[in-house]
Amino acid sequence: MFAVSKTIELMALIKSISGIRGTIGGKPGNTLSPLDVVRFTAAYGTWLKGQQLEKTGINNPKVVIGRDGRISGELVQRLVISTLNALAIDVIDLGLSTTPTVEMAVVFENAAGGIILTASHNPKEWNALKLLNYKGEFISGDDGSKILQIAEAEDFNFAGVDELGTYSEDHEALQKHIDAVVNYPLVDKAAIKNANFKIVLDAINSTGAMAVPALLSALGLTKIMVLNGEVNGQFAHNPEPLPEHLNVLCNEVNKSNADLGIAVDPDVDRLCFVCEDGTLFGEEYTLVAVADYVLKNRKGNTVSNLSSTRALRDVTEKHGGTYYPSAVGEVNVVNKMKEVNAVIGGEGNGGIIVPDLHYGRDALIGIALFLTHLAKEKKTIKQLRNTYPDYFISKNKIELNEGVDLKEIFTKIENKYKKQPINTVDGLKIEFDNDWVHLRPSNTEPIIRIYAESNFQNTASNIAKRLMQDINEAQ
Repeated sequence: MFAVSKTIELMALIKSISGIRGTIGGKPGNTLSPLDVVRFTAAYGTWLKGQQLEKTGINNPKVVIGRDGRISGELVQRLVISTLNALAIDVIDLGLSTTPTVEMAVVFENAAGGIILTASHNPKEWNALKLLNYKGEFISGDDGSKILQIAEAEDFNFAGVDELGTYSEDHEALQKHIDAVVNYPLVDKAAIKNANFKIVLDAINSTGAMAVPALLSALGLTKIMVLNGEVNGQFAHNPEPLPEHLNVLCNEVNKSNADLGIAVDPDVDRLCFVCEDGTLFGEEYTLVAVADYVLKNRKGNTVSNLSSTRALRDVTEKHGGTYYPSAVGEVNVVNKMKEVNAVIGGEGNGGIIVPDLHYGRDALIGIALFLTHLAKEKKTIKQLRNTYPDYFISKNKIELNEGVDLKEIFTKIENKYKKQPINTVDGLKIEFDNDWVHLRPSNTEPIIRIYAESNFQNTASNIAKRLMQDINEAQ
């Protein structure tokens, strides 16, 4: 895991496992300034030409880039392209795109890597460089550390005028992505078309407004209403697809008698659904429902991170598979999926990973599989939700005292609950029959996140409160 570059209060330039993100504007080194964009792009390009090219044997490096609809996207894009070209790297520019489209395009183009310009669910003032390897997957923590070292030392060697990289545009990548989704073996276009769903989409003023309607049309659907469909980066609400941000979508689904609603985040790698009565299907249950459908057709294992709902394990075991938890973070989920040969996996935040399409969270394949499942079940989306067990997750955090020994806190809590099943892969997860609590230190703030799940909301809240009290007593 990368380190935080500045004080916690600033929180304006953050280096994480998959790249860097920061706010636009301000002084270099404190924010995602033009100088910082160039520095980290140059570090990535230098790394790519070195160790990564030695592994892949690619002699003529190409990098695919794409961006979401953020206001700063075009500015950052120009800086990234010019920096890569200056390193004698050829650039294939997808322009406005989605994270999963860029991931797939790296493989389509036999590129050495990719950069996605998106701050995902962060507000409009943020942007980021998310870095991919030649497989179209997020770089590892070890590779990220090497890139940070190169950036810190500014160990770059730019090309001479006769060796500059080339620039080309690709306007077909999204269509190739959509075609791959529509033609995926478990997607039933005929069933979806016959269901004739009426859908309301919240595209949050980003590239979901391009990608999702195009997918739905390719699946044969015609009754599509798009909210916040102008791709201008002026997010109509907080862009993270959480319940408190989706009131307008919920009301519109109910008012227009739609069959369901869909919300995606700005880079279209997460999604959630709204039931026909305007209630939320639950972002934790996006993966559960898709996994249920996949496992009905393919026997196998599943993976989600330790903070995701137990319902996935229930559904997996119902179909005769084995559920495996991973540490939080898409890279960790992907690594575990490969290790256990999972047929489906993802995260409880609405991220679906279908490994034989590509190893990345992808809202488009999630939508197509979900709609196939819904059409084949011949149920309303509310009725489908009622077929799954009800679990409630209480999400909390607690601030740590300055200079506190986190290892000592976790040791005391682990000893207190030593008779319970405990997982220490990522923080500390304790199981209590059907309930659990996950304590995980933040990588960017002096806090511990406490997630607790139970069949009852009050029970989940009480478990979280009990562990918060344990943490306070251990400090």
